[in-house]
Amino acid sequence: MLLLAFFPAMLLIALWIKRDSPGPVLFCQERVGWRGRRFRMFKFRTMVSDAESRMPGLMNRNEAAGPYFKIRRDPRITRAGAFLRRWSLDELPQLLNVLRGEMSLVGPRPLLPQAGRFGGWHGRRLEVRPGMTGLWQIRGRSDLPLDQAVALDLSYIDRWSPGLDLRILTETLPAVLRGRGAY
Repeated sequence: MLLLAFFPAMLLIALWIKRDSPGPVLFCQERVGWRGRRFRMFKFRTMVSDAESRMPGLMNRNEAAGPYFKIRRDPRITRAGAFLRRWSLDELPQLLNVLRGEMSLVGPRPLLPQAGRFGGWHGRRLEVRPGMTGLWQIRGRSDLPLDQAVALDLSYIDRWSPGLDLRILTETLPAVLRGRGAY
């Protein structure tokens, strides 16, 4: 139902991305989810189409830890992409991943394949489906250090209940509107 409700907005976003910069509308990236299953996670493209090839030249500006790469003012982000990221609208195509059973609305952050090399406590996140939102989303998003984000994911797994999911869902919109950690 959410996919149908957001379809008109998603169509407008797709047209805006197409008009704003050349390249595909969707960005698909391999992720590791529940029980270590690999899947292609969908997002609206928020960067120039050759962003991956430009990454090596930006490694010295990386602000993230571990296998993650994040720059607060990344020069590869398009004008439309900056808006979409600020309001988390780039995540809407993940509703397709939810429909396909690869993700949930609420859960831990989806892992990049190289994050699986960490094992141990990072690997515990594979015990449940990854989510579009979670404790990491409502507690700071990209501003959180990796270990703190993982700790929130593990706390979610240990404390899971339908009530916790409902609380996270109701706190997601205010967190998005605050914009903390959205880049």
